[in-house]
Amino acid sequence: MVFVTVAVLIGTWSYYGSLGRGQEFFPDVEPEQSLIHIHARGNLSAQEKDSLVREVEREILQVAGLLTVYARTGNSGDGDEVAEDVIGTVFVEFADWDKRRPASEILEEIRVRTADLAGIKVEPRKPDVGPPTGKDIQIELRSRFPERLEPVVRLVRDKLESTEGLIDIEDERPLPGIEWELEVDRAQAGRFGTDILTVGKLVQLITNGIKVDEYRPNDADEEIDIRVRYPIDQRNLKQLDTLRVQTAYGLVPISNFVTRTPNPKTGTVRRVDSERAIKVQANVVEGILADDKVTELKSWLESVEIDPAVGIRFKGADKEQKEAQAFLLKAFGVALFAMAIILVTQFNSFYHASLILAAVVLSTVGVMFGLIVTGQTFGIVMTGIGIIALTGIVVNNNIVLIDTFQRLRAEGIPPQEAVVRTGAQRLRPVMLTTITTICGLLPMMFQVNIDFFGRTIAVGAPSTQWWVQLSTAVVFGLGFATLLTLLVTPALLALGETTGGALRRRRAKRASKTPPTEPDHPLPQAAE
Repeated sequence: MVFVTVAVLIGTWSYYGSLGRGQEFFPDVEPEQSLIHIHARGNLSAQEKDSLVREVEREILQVAGLLTVYARTGNSGDGDEVAEDVIGTVFVEFADWDKRRPASEILEEIRVRTADLAGIKVEPRKPDVGPPTGKDIQIELRSRFPERLEPVVRLVRDKLESTEGLIDIEDERPLPGIEWELEVDRAQAGRFGTDILTVGKLVQLITNGIKVDEYRPNDADEEIDIRVRYPIDQRNLKQLDTLRVQTAYGLVPISNFVTRTPNPKTGTVRRVDSERAIKVQANVVEGILADDKVTELKSWLESVEIDPAVGIRFKGADKEQKEAQAFLLKAFGVALFAMAIILVTQFNSFYHASLILAAVVLSTVGVMFGLIVTGQTFGIVMTGIGIIALTGIVVNNNIVLIDTFQRLRAEGIPPQEAVVRTGAQRLRPVMLTTITTICGLLPMMFQVNIDFFGRTIAVGAPSTQWWVQLSTAVVFGLGFATLLTLLVTPALLALGETTGGALRRRRAKRASKTPPTEPDHPLPQAAE
């Protein structure tokens, strides 16, 4: 029985590790709303951005299954990480889940409808389940030498582009563009009797204008700036070369001491721990686990030659998942340690305490078997919490069994008969505990939502999708743990008594064969 149980444990874990559905951070829950980010590049005015957002909005309004559509022009992430080339966001609220198609089909239709719009790219994004982590895959590249980041970023970006199953790929490199730099020769400007401040104010005539005063109209609550600048047709680069500054020698063209040079446009510069950092991000298509793609990318990074001056770290959901996994493992270990101390002090037996803790570990076989049967992924958070919750029930059943066995042994009943009587006496309470718990969790596992007041039964509501992994872990884990309690635990009790009895008999036999030792100082004979 013991060997079969250990073989099933190893086989089940090995099978799920090679042919299972993998693992995920949080369960994939049907969303109630979504954000549609609109990407476009170029020196666009607010009116031009708004016209592009309106085109996307018209296409979205034709999609069935939407309750509310709210469009906003401008790049405003509201705390989320949004790319620099986002010119607008459309917020959509879906209709009730039982009156529409799945959200994945609706978002895919939005992609198809907007794919032919020239000059823009539409990126639907579901809301984050759990802590906000941004896109599914995030690779952060750091280096103290910014010039070495560009080749590595390009290499990683090309890999993501060629990897099947990844969409919405982007990086944080500066957007293509030109910044015109005006360099003033101070010595030459001093000869003409002017300085940098004067040149700066003069250039504002072409850009934002020179602020000369403020005033507040009668129908306004705030003051309005009064600015002076050139007409629209004269606000161009050529006008920079014709600007003339007023000096003591008259009007002097600034081209005499100002050099205009084009430079690559630089957006946001981000540093982490004093190192220049650039992030490359991507989403996964529906039906593919982000954890599988992260594992694939990590294997690829180990096989290619990367500049040693560039550090690579996975951020976002992968980082949060690893932290949650470490926390749950630590919590599980602390729980086992606390249980071990209590059990040893109460049972006064390391062996019996070890049996109970071993049953907790072996019960995970039922959890993995349930994931295989139902085709679910291993949820780091929900399945992990289910395993920890399962621990209490498994420990309780085994405590009841072993406590009964110890009382029967204290009454002088032989070990084998005590094991059989223990199984017979505790069969009903253990089975009742298991059956009532499983029956109570079955509606949650099958996503059945019962409304007693409305007298309706719904299956598959988004609110029930949260608890499927947790309830599945408890149901299947408890079912397998019951077999352990009624079959394996009695077998281990009998094995322990048999082995312990054999060891005690061997020690007694060895002690009987050892001749008594003579005392070093014999006792004096009694007087006659």
